Amino acid sequence: MARPLLLCVWLALRLRLLGYWCLVYGYSALCAVTAALRLSWNTLLRPSSTFRWFARDTPPPCLSDTSLGTHCYVRIKESGLRFHYVAAGERGKPLMLFLHGFPEFWFSWRHQLREFKSEFRVVAVDMRGYGESDLPPSTESYRLDYLVTDVKDIVEYLGYNRCFLVGHDWGGTIAWLFAIHYPEMVAKLVVLNSPHPSVFVDYALRHPSQMLKSSYFFFFQLPRFPELMLSINDFKALKSLFTSRSTGIGPKGRWLTTEELEAYLYALSQPGALTAALNYFRNVFSFLPLSHSEVLSPVLLLWGERDAFLEQDMAEACRLYIRNHFRLNIISGASHWLQQDQPDIVNTLIWTFLKEGEGRKNYRN
Repeated sequence: MARPLLLCVWLALRLRLLGYWCLVYGYSALCAVTAALRLSWNTLLRPSSTFRWFARDTPPPCLSDTSLGTHCYVRIKESGLRFHYVAAGERGKPLMLFLHGFPEFWFSWRHQLREFKSEFRVVAVDMRGYGESDLPPSTESYRLDYLVTDVKDIVEYLGYNRCFLVGHDWGGTIAWLFAIHYPEMVAKLVVLNSPHPSVFVDYALRHPSQMLKSSYFFFFQLPRFPELMLSINDFKALKSLFTSRSTGIGPKGRWLTTEELEAYLYALSQPGALTAALNYFRNVFSFLPLSHSEVLSPVLLLWGERDAFLEQDMAEACRLYIRNHFRLNIISGASHWLQQDQPDIVNTLIWTFLKEGEGRKNYRN
């Protein structure tokens, strides 16, 4: 009796796995067809501008602003990769490490670098494949376990065994995973507009509206075509992410200046940069759901109410996976780009969270 039962369970799991990958690739194909139709229409309407790009060989002056910190590099022995980061604040103070999202780089944390350098050693990293950090050529080099290990290696290279970890978007996902796998290295965790990975998977599968908002995950599985779509019309799609009414910074937020927007376009227009950023998405389906998902650190989750990509109901559901103090703040009128949209509110909420409980002084090395 036991053998037939085990066989049925095995078959059920195989069918479920088959259905999962059919969904992934089927939706990817649908997104590809939709994008191809849009490209064709755009080419017919504006044939001269569709495939036009401007060369960006010189970084905008804002990237050299000394008030943000010092540009530094570290080569990690184990991976062989060189990482770029911007650091400020006195060495020896508690480490606050910032992890950016897509399609950003260290510069997205400029308001926080200025704010927290008085009490912390603040470090904003260009994650693997972004900015001035190395861009490994293979898709497999962007597996989630490698990205989490990068954070561990960087913390240890900086001379710390514990940090205050802050992540947004993809950086938030990596921050969640780092806190899950290395709880002893996270004093407190701050996440901006990024649900716990297990919450995201479960919610997206149960809510077609979130699946639709996440359709870009499937589109990005395709080779080369997403890079083309993001770069045509001189990276119009990337500009729209930050500036359009539907996805950009809200009317009450702190809009990007022309120079700040150019900083993002400069970083993402470098050879291989878009492919490296998209390779994060091209590995995500192979590593979810998680086998272990509990977070033992205190957690602050900040959420922009106008997030065009993630539904707000996921924020409260994160509480299920946290075995410590959990604080959730929904910021009215704020977009997905929370730390740039409402930096003053974000900074105030982070300060409040940091001062709760044990405080900062207990986390020096």
